[in-house]
Amino acid sequence: MNIARRVIWLALILTVVPMAGCKTRSAVSSQVRGAGLARPDAATLALFDNYCSGCHAAYAGGGDQAWASIRRDAAEISVRLDWDHADKDQMMPPPDAEQHARLAAAPGDREKMRNAVKGARSGGLATELPLDRIRLQPGFRIAVWAKAPGARSMTMGDDGTVYVGTGGLGGRHKKVYAIKDADGDGTGESVTIVRDFEKTDPDDELLVPNGVAFKDGALYVGMINRIFRFDNIGANYNRNPRPEVEAVRFPDVMHHGWKFIAFGPDGRLYVPVGAEGNMTEDPEHFALIYRLSEDMTSKEVFAKGVRNTVGFDWHPVTGEMWFTDNGRDNLVIDARGSDDVPPDELNRAPRAGLNFGHPFCHGGYIQDPDPAYSKWGKCSDAVPPVQKLGPHVAALGMRFYTGQSFPQEFRNQVFIAEHGSWNRSQRIGYRVTLVRLDGNQAISYEDFATGWLGEDGNRWGRPVDVLVAPDGALLVSDDLAGVIYRITYQP
Repeated sequence: MNIARRVIWLALILTVVPMAGCKTRSAVSSQVRGAGLARPDAATLALFDNYCSGCHAAYAGGGDQAWASIRRDAAEISVRLDWDHADKDQMMPPPDAEQHARLAAAPGDREKMRNAVKGARSGGLATELPLDRIRLQPGFRIAVWAKAPGARSMTMGDDGTVYVGTGGLGGRHKKVYAIKDADGDGTGESVTIVRDFEKTDPDDELLVPNGVAFKDGALYVGMINRIFRFDNIGANYNRNPRPEVEAVRFPDVMHHGWKFIAFGPDGRLYVPVGAEGNMTEDPEHFALIYRLSEDMTSKEVFAKGVRNTVGFDWHPVTGEMWFTDNGRDNLVIDARGSDDVPPDELNRAPRAGLNFGHPFCHGGYIQDPDPAYSKWGKCSDAVPPVQKLGPHVAALGMRFYTGQSFPQEFRNQVFIAEHGSWNRSQRIGYRVTLVRLDGNQAISYEDFATGWLGEDGNRWGRPVDVLVAPDGALLVSDDLAGVIYRITYQP
């Protein structure tokens, strides 16, 4: 063998052997992690279901599905077990709930739950979702478009890039994503983290990048107490850009402080400030929708009496603002429980200055029985909803359908993502609904996509936002499953 050939063979050996060794080490490491993964037994799964009535994933009944839920949502579950700070998480049962007392009195149970979460983390996350359980209206199909843990609000860039905000449990997901379907095959295969605020600002609890909006080449991100702007985002989203901080500030209140933001037809940014608790005691500063000045340096109140909106849009013909609103919890009237009152709402705001009733009126017809809240007005003073939605369905993102690929009957109709109830005795929501309109009147409120909530009460997904893609498909974000779905029409 001549010298040149020996050099070539030596180079190949030096290259291949380390690669093979790397693969071997990786395989061994995976096997070790898998072998060390202790699958929770039925008793542990029952503990989760017993104590975590507000958990994102469901564990009732145990078995493979419950274990898959723990694996998929392990990071968030571990946060839920931080019961000492549960009052900071609006998805938790109230701090004085029975589950808290029972868990505090059973340290062995608590430790067992923590160990199960640790095992789930070491074993990786579940990747398969039971899409066959989702039932859609005739002719429609659903598929996973992209994977984005904690995916919540969405907005579209001028080049078709979808920007995605996150919130996750207690704000622990703090990433902003840019997702592209680069090859046009109907899949968002290019997923880039624009900014990970959990890494860049780990101690700032108010940096919850739930809201996203796009205008003039810039990406705006709504935090709890301020708005960030990323300039020339199309050219910089993959360069870990630093945001500009807008001058307008909002209250440093986490409860109902997650921002959904969007630009209206007037070119101005609309930003809500939800009630500072279950009920606001200061309706002059909370339960509002603000409209910012064009230079983003000042704000004015656009609508009052809005307890917590996490989704709004403008009618494509009239230009009027429509929005969802979440009804209050723990409302008891005439000895009836709070399961079925009040309804969530779909509202219409044709002009500025309207009051939609919170905290004195709910659903347009229920006067609050507490004098501390009823003193602020009467139901006759409030604008009633266009459509009463299900009680506690947690109606979040909504959009008018403006695409061309769905049948004409869906044109300019309202799609709503219902995140699902957290403290109702029987869960409700966990679906995408459709409100059909005749002019400004709602004529029906119906299921469009269901199946994230099983008949046994288990849930494996929570729709958050909807967005019409350039090709007319409907994108649906899911912060529990950590994906964005794509719904298409195929007659």
